[in-house]
Amino acid sequence: MGRRNRNKILVPEARQGLDQLKAKVAGTTNPEQAKYEIAEEIGVPLKEGYNGKLTSEEAGKVGGRLGGNMVKELVRMAQENLKNK
Repeated sequence: MGRRNRNKILVPEARQGLDQLKAKVAGTTNPEQAKYEIAEEIGVPLKEGYNGKLTSEEAGKVGGRLGGNMVKELVRMAQENLKNK
C-alpha cells in the first residue's frame, strides 16, 4: 500500500505564504528549520537526516505543535481582518 500525503496544498500559489507563516510561528527566518526549532523547544531529539529512533508520539508532538500554531495564527489574522472591515 502506498503512502498518501493528506497535506496537499489546494492552492499551489499559497506555498510561499504558508512557508513564511511556518517560519514565523517557529521563530525562525527559514521555513526548513521550523520543525527543528519546535523540536528543540519541546525536547524532542529531531535531527537532520534519518530519525528512525523517534517514536510516533515524538514526531506527532513536533508536527502538532507546528500545525496548531499555524492554525492559531491564521485564525488570529482572520479575526484582525474582520475587525478592520
